[in-house]
Amino acid sequence: MPSRKSEAKEAARALFRGLWAALPTPFTPDGAVDEAGLRANMRRLTDELHIDGVFCTGVMGEFWSLTKEERKRSVEIVVEEAKGKCLVIAHTCHHSAHETVELSRHAEAVGADFIILMNPYYPPANEAMVYEWFSFVASRVDIGIWMFDPPFAGYGLSPQLTARIADIENVCGLKLPRPREHYLAVKRLCGDKIVISDPSEPDWLSLIRDHGQRVHQSSPSPYLFQTRSYQPLREYTELALAGRFAEAQAKSDGMAALRPVYERWMNAPWVERKIMPMAYLKAWCEMLGMAGGPVRPPLLQITAMERAELKADLERAGLLAQVREAVAAE
Repeated sequence: MPSRKSEAKEAARALFRGLWAALPTPFTPDGAVDEAGLRANMRRLTDELHIDGVFCTGVMGEFWSLTKEERKRSVEIVVEEAKGKCLVIAHTCHHSAHETVELSRHAEAVGADFIILMNPYYPPANEAMVYEWFSFVASRVDIGIWMFDPPFAGYGLSPQLTARIADIENVCGLKLPRPREHYLAVKRLCGDKIVISDPSEPDWLSLIRDHGQRVHQSSPSPYLFQTRSYQPLREYTELALAGRFAEAQAKSDGMAALRPVYERWMNAPWVERKIMPMAYLKAWCEMLGMAGGPVRPPLLQITAMERAELKADLERAGLLAQVREAVAAE
């Protein structure tokens, strides 16, 4: 973690590499945060999957449903479990800029390495207002800040506004799940001022090879696609980062059966039905032996029929056989 604001950009260039996972927040059957489950999930990511970094209390973590106290406690647990094993970036955005500052200062105080801020999502704002929001927060914290420009914020940052925010001293990265032409426009304007990551796993190999991306920051793919003994995503990532692209492509091609399952259960609900697929994410996690639990309102629980269909899709893709093999080897 950089010790001064002026070190944030250099530190991000040095530290953001490899696979970062967007972590869910598991809940107990009665809807409380499952602290033991969160610790167990972190140990799976660090000790079994050797994840390079974790994005916590974000969209996959159902941040909007968590109280401020739950968000703080979750960050504390993640940082404790990550110590000496991987880096942590904590999502601390709140519609209140003052609450965002409080959450960000807490994340820094307990040892998170960086924070990440989704586009402020209320009230409606023009570009001058959005810049003012980022500037207000950044001026009041010392920790390095990533932007997160998701389509579900209700609007996107223009390349020009992104580049302006990137000039802020401790803004050092951007998670950018946007079309390729937008990604390239941002890269042209920002240069090496910030680290930029498109979190698309299907595009990850080409992003490394063709655009010099060094970090997958971040998605559920690193834990949804892998087990203790089956880690094709990590293997092709390391091959590609070493410039061994033909070997990386062969490893990536071996994951072809998994990608349609991810498309059906993780991407299509967002694109086609405009709903967040956290209930499906948690059910998938449970089938891999991770803690998941229910989702909180207004999200709907997965139905018994949906759970059966998801399980059948994962069986056909061969992933659950890999899970059984890993359990048998224990």
